[in-house]
Amino acid sequence: MFSCNDLALPILGAPMAGGPTTPALVVAVSEAGGLGMLAGGYLTADEFAQRIAEVQALTNAPFGVNVFVPEATASDPAAVASYREVLAPLANTLNTSLPAVTDASDDDYLAKLDAIVDAKPALVSFAFGNPHAEVLQRMHRNGIATAVTVTSPEEALEALANEPTLLIVQGASAGGHRSVHDQSREPNDLDAIDLLPQLMALAAETDTELVAAGGIDSPAAARTLLKSGAAAVQIGTLLLTATEAGTKPAHRAALLAASRDTVVTRAFSGRAARALRNTFIDRMDAHAPAAYPQVNALVAPIKAAAADDPELQNLWAGTGYRACRARTTAAILAPFITELTAAPDTEQDDR
Repeated sequence: MFSCNDLALPILGAPMAGGPTTPALVVAVSEAGGLGMLAGGYLTADEFAQRIAEVQALTNAPFGVNVFVPEATASDPAAVASYREVLAPLANTLNTSLPAVTDASDDDYLAKLDAIVDAKPALVSFAFGNPHAEVLQRMHRNGIATAVTVTSPEEALEALANEPTLLIVQGASAGGHRSVHDQSREPNDLDAIDLLPQLMALAAETDTELVAAGGIDSPAAARTLLKSGAAAVQIGTLLLTATEAGTKPAHRAALLAASRDTVVTRAFSGRAARALRNTFIDRMDAHAPAAYPQVNALVAPIKAAAADDPELQNLWAGTGYRACRARTTAAILAPFITELTAAPDTEQDDR
């Protein structure tokens, strides 16, 4: 079964749902010696299976996949309806309509699990919650390693009880959605470097490897996390401007312009997520409820109608986004290969 020790390069590519993580990006990370991660979020089970097959057709290198755990905390329909009213005038100006408030979708979760078992990737990681022990056991029986994304020691303790292979330790600097298990809770401000010391003893008891995520903008930052106990690091924001990424042009341009601050907002999806600040966040954040995926569905038509306008798009970005460059994945990862795979006696002195 997969271990981070199997990697020539101790890097996982973050599974960035909604378009950025293409099969080509997954392949590029894996062929650089890391582990490419295919995002399953927002896809149907059939679309997910097709993309897994595309990756398998392009490479023999190991890769992983990611799925969203259905929300454990129900949303308040009245709060969603109220937010719909706030969004309606903007939708009207864009000549689009908002969907009715509906019950939460499970994102085709069970069918995606079946697709994973059929395809047998090296690893499946879970976001937004703690999957049942039976789910992890099923994956392990089929030779598939598992990872649960956590943002606090409490979540880590609950996740470890189900014996995953890895924990993805996501810090506050990460771009995109914070993987808080209870969406109604405000995320903490702990970074991976703060969480690792608190989790190492817990993980050691079960031989669980820790993967650090969030704010990794340089090989030096990655090396610090590896020296602090991480078996590997997960990189996302730096890959958003990779040639192989499917990042929308407006998002890509905003990242490369490097002129905005990042903020944590629920305005686009109902879940707390770090993005580049823009007009939509300024106008809507105070009104947005903790209501994923309903808010995500409400905002989707607005984003589609204003696809070229960065002021109305979810410009996900970690705090280190100013290090983004328009390069191939291989070129982005080359400095990491140089620094992280150097023999111990040739490494630079940290002093």
